[in-house]
Amino acid sequence: MTDIHERSSEPAPIPGADGIGRRRFLGYVIGASTLTVAAQLGEAVLAPAEAEAVVPTLPGPAEIVDLNDILTYATLPTANLITLRIDPDGTASFALPRAEVGQGVTTSSAMLIAEELDLPIDRIKVTLADARPELLFNQFTGGSNTTISTFTPIRVAAALARARLLRAAALELGEALGTLTAKAGLITSAVTGKSLSYGELAEKAASMTTGQEPVTLKQASEFKVIGTAQGRIDAREAVTGQKKFAMDLQIPGALPTMICRPPTINGTVRSVGNLAEVRAMPGITDVVTISTGVAVRGRTFGQCIDAVRALNVTWGPGTAEGKSDKVIQDELRKAELPLVALDLLTKSVDARFTFHFASNSALETNCAIADVRADSAEIWASLKSPVVAQQEIAAKLGLLPTAVKVHVTEGGGSFGRKLFHDAAGEAAEVSQAIGKPVKLMWHRTDDFRQGRTHPMSTSRVRATYALGNVLTYDQRHTSVSTDFGHGLGDIITAEAARPPVGDLTLSETVFALTQQTPYNFGVVTQLLSETDKGFPTGSMRNIYSPNVRCAQELVVDELAKRMGKDPLEFRRSFLRNERARAVLDKVAEVGKWGRSMPAGTAQGIAVHPEYHACVAVLAEIDCRPETTGRKIRDAYTGPRVTKVVCAVDVGLAVNPRGLEAQMMGGITDAIALTLSSGLHLDNGHFLEGSWDNYFYTRQWNTPPELEIVVMPPTTGQPGGAGELGVPAAMAAVACAYGRATGTMPTTFPINHTEPLGFEPLPTTPPIPASPVDGLDRAY
Repeated sequence: MTDIHERSSEPAPIPGADGIGRRRFLGYVIGASTLTVAAQLGEAVLAPAEAEAVVPTLPGPAEIVDLNDILTYATLPTANLITLRIDPDGTASFALPRAEVGQGVTTSSAMLIAEELDLPIDRIKVTLADARPELLFNQFTGGSNTTISTFTPIRVAAALARARLLRAAALELGEALGTLTAKAGLITSAVTGKSLSYGELAEKAASMTTGQEPVTLKQASEFKVIGTAQGRIDAREAVTGQKKFAMDLQIPGALPTMICRPPTINGTVRSVGNLAEVRAMPGITDVVTISTGVAVRGRTFGQCIDAVRALNVTWGPGTAEGKSDKVIQDELRKAELPLVALDLLTKSVDARFTFHFASNSALETNCAIADVRADSAEIWASLKSPVVAQQEIAAKLGLLPTAVKVHVTEGGGSFGRKLFHDAAGEAAEVSQAIGKPVKLMWHRTDDFRQGRTHPMSTSRVRATYALGNVLTYDQRHTSVSTDFGHGLGDIITAEAARPPVGDLTLSETVFALTQQTPYNFGVVTQLLSETDKGFPTGSMRNIYSPNVRCAQELVVDELAKRMGKDPLEFRRSFLRNERARAVLDKVAEVGKWGRSMPAGTAQGIAVHPEYHACVAVLAEIDCRPETTGRKIRDAYTGPRVTKVVCAVDVGLAVNPRGLEAQMMGGITDAIALTLSSGLHLDNGHFLEGSWDNYFYTRQWNTPPELEIVVMPPTTGQPGGAGELGVPAAMAAVACAYGRATGTMPTTFPINHTEPLGFEPLPTTPPIPASPVDGLDRAY
């Protein structure tokens, strides 16, 4: 079992926090029968601090304004539309306009409310808001942005509710405000000792009109909830099976539905030879052709699987017909942007890295429920961009957006996958075609072979050095086209992301707003080129950073080696950011960098700054064949990461325990991406069809020693965490492998070029013969 060690430092003052904490904000009191409040914010809330001069490497775009800043600025105009309600039973209700897919944002949101409202966390009900197009960009979950963008608005709403309740209590008790205190949902008089509950005051504090009121937030020194380690508010429901996901909902008439999909990526249906026979199979109610395949609806998912396997479909070619890993690699090489000419008077490190396709492989496969009527539609699904889903589904159905109601359900993982509404769109299409509600679920094999993937890419790097200095660093990242069709949460940017309007232009913008070099490496250029739009792609717990950072840190190790320096000291001497240097020093200290290790084993170290946060990872790996011969079904034999130390600085960690969990998950993802988890493309389809041949990190090859160090607060605002752990961990594991074997790895995952070690599932029929556990029960 993996040992998890929690290491924390004594609470430290938060730099700049008091100034932020005592700033005054305007809030809205919403006209309602019970107390309802909202936040009103302006651009001044997030005015960036003055940047320090950086010499000799100039700051890149992502160091001035990054993608997270853009997402946050976009939410400000509609912050006043996010409301908090105090109910007569004394509880607070908040509909969070974000997706909860396991990252813990419902818990951190409840903590923000509890802090400013002085109400116990267990008295706060956080649900997920339905699609609200009036929120524009303010209902988008991505870019590690949720806690950053909601940190102030949620607190303002809660603080305003508390202020209104205090004023109502003063009137009710006939006492001065200064004699009253609020604690644990009660307002008590210091003079008489009388108390009134929030529930008793909810109606009295309400207003029949909407208007602005000023409010003051707590200083960091007053925090009693923010910054403390809290368990998840949904933990009991999760471990007892009470938590409700889309497939757990009992919508009247919605029967199990599955799709028979093409054998190659994005293939099309030409004809179905046995529709009548399949429609007559036990339990099957409907069979219909849709844009992505042939849909079957039945009494159980097991019956749907039988029907899908029985279908005799003639398929047309797909968008990746005949393509293989080698073909894509050649395409990427041709699309690569040129490097600057090499100065013959300098030495250089020149390397090219290949990163193969990878699957999001979330525990919950794509699924959705849809009930489409003649003049309306209702959708239930886990969606990170529900406004885009609502508007695009409405257009597809020929309905007004206001006629389509989209309910956001909790999701069983996403890692970027649920930015797209593929399953919801299919469910709506099937429901409209047959005139009945459907409960649609993708088979696991569909997820791997037809689902969205992280695109295959290469990174060409050249760094020149002389006289103990790195003079230039040039990186040309070339990728299969990344689909940004989800936009930034609204239909306008979603459409702008599609060809011919946006396409590569948006990708290049996102690349520039997310990539940075934390080292003083002289003249630095990092450029993106994309090619081949024939694949369904998307983000996967980051967009470009894991691959870009992995390539950069490997080159940093090689530079250190050629310049005769220790990898840690080399990094320390060239780092430009004190926060990055601090996390690097911490993992070196805790992980005992430089300790003596047997041949075939080694340490690797890496650092990664992104989204106003920094993380460093030290990894130890064992590459000795005699100690790493463990196999998965006689398939994967490879190195094992034996120890990981991670130090993370997110400025202000709202929930340190949740932050630790995010880092653990990111480390696990990184080990898989570095060593074992990748998709093999062959003749237009991926060979992997389930987790038994997509070698994600298992219990046996997780590090026996894992330590997460949450650094003391360094700013008064939280930074991004959801994607932060993957790039540094991937780079640290890759660097450890290079030092253990004496050869810098250039292909990822490292086992990708080895024999498959498994027998690929057949492409026709695309679903395995044995039903997935649990699919055979009736709904």
